[in-house]
Amino acid sequence: MLGTYLLVFFGPGSVVVASVLAIAPDESLVLVAAVFGGTVGFVIVVLGRFSGAHINPAITIGGTVAGLFKRELFLPYLLFQMVGGFLAGLSLRLAFGTLAAATNLGSTELAVGVSPIKGIVLEAIGTFVLASSALVAASSVKDPRKQAVLVGGTLFVLILFVGPLTGASFNPARSFGPSLFSGHLGGQLVYYVGPVLGATCAGLIFGVLRESSREGNASKNPGLVCVC
Repeated sequence: MLGTYLLVFFGPGSVVVASVLAIAPDESLVLVAAVFGGTVGFVIVVLGRFSGAHINPAITIGGTVAGLFKRELFLPYLLFQMVGGFLAGLSLRLAFGTLAAATNLGSTELAVGVSPIKGIVLEAIGTFVLASSALVAASSVKDPRKQAVLVGGTLFVLILFVGPLTGASFNPARSFGPSLFSGHLGGQLVYYVGPVLGATCAGLIFGVLRESSREGNASKNPGLVCVC
């Protein structure tokens, strides 16, 4: 809950600050991407050893599908992630008030010319890449700092490319809080369907590859089968 709160407060908060300070669009995009990526990295390093740094319901879904996450914790994690997003949206409202009217508290929205279907596809692709990096980090990278660089850096790059088109949510909790407290609820289904689809696909593919790798290792080392 705390990790999700930090992401949803500081990420969309940077969108509001960039708007209030009238920062140029290109510089604003880099600033927002850096804040989102940096916050994710910070949460991984500081909170990862306690909770696995699950601050995105879509990534939790992908991890569960891949078999890397305990199923009995699935619903509690989703609940507290959404609560974190809710509290962050409330905090944004209290902190910025009417100053954030132009950005709807940093809510995600589709650019002109981007249809909901295209938005879902873009969010799904972006979340697939983000979820894949998170799954690789969780299973193959032991150093939290390297995990932070991998996942935070991936999010940074994705926001630079996808942000101008969809707002680059890739996270239902990130879209939920700001949209709820700004009243900007139109088109928000994109930011639930797209991330869930993308993360589920990443989890399925990762699970298949992981199982194939296990079977390959077992065939090469038959004496280790009983240990596995």
